[in-house]
Amino acid sequence: MNPLKIIEKYYPNNSKLYSILVDHSRLVADKCLSIIKQNPTLELNALFVEEAAILHDIGVFMTNAPSIECFGAHPYICHGYLGAAILSKEGFPKHALVAERHTGTGISLEEIKQRKLPLPHRDMLPVSLEEQLICFADKFFSKSHPTKEKTVEEVRSSMRNISETSLKRFDDWYDFFYTA
Repeated sequence: MNPLKIIEKYYPNNSKLYSILVDHSRLVADKCLSIIKQNPTLELNALFVEEAAILHDIGVFMTNAPSIECFGAHPYICHGYLGAAILSKEGFPKHALVAERHTGTGISLEEIKQRKLPLPHRDMLPVSLEEQLICFADKFFSKSHPTKEKTVEEVRSSMRNISETSLKRFDDWYDFFYTA
């Protein structure tokens, strides 16, 4: 599988959004691969992680986020499940799960209902270690500031702004991936 070929089906490869997406996704993939290299005993599937990290945000073009060149109809929070639909249609159901479950630190059905989020009513929490790793690494990179890696404290602050549950998940992953 060539993840860039899949992205190019949906993004003109000379567009600003293509560059934003691919640059962001490459940084996330590289952070994941670095963590995998530091934790060989976890036996994570590095090829899958790299592919899924590159594809995790494929649904952003369908959202309305003009600051990153997205002019779609949906709220940005929807990009995960929208991307999952694309990846499922392309024949990559495991990659689709990563796309659907990576938003924030994942979103539970309870959170979706409680916060009245415009998302399908189902749990969207990362399950496998590979899903958790991609979700974790993604928090360090913003598409609006693509070349700057956030500090742990910057990520913690943004997770705290979402919820204490999101902050706890992030902290647990940090402890796990950096002390495993």
